[in-house]
Amino acid sequence: MAALPASVDRDIIDHRIVFAIKTIRDTLGCTIHEAIDVFAVRYEELRRDRPDDFAVGPEEYGRGFYS
Repeated sequence: MAALPASVDRDIIDHRIVFAIKTIRDTLGCTIHEAIDVFAVRYEELRRDRPDDFAVGPEEYGRGFYS
């Protein structure tokens, strides 16, 4: 997989989900479904490696995005 721009990590941490997914799609040239899968993997990596960087807890992170 191609390296993602640093802005993807910043967007994920700052809860800018749509921007992160758009950048992933633009960078990798993939479908929205593939970009969401890449996002999910990177989100889990960041949660594991940099939990203190998130202002929103894991329970609240996706709230409002899927409803």
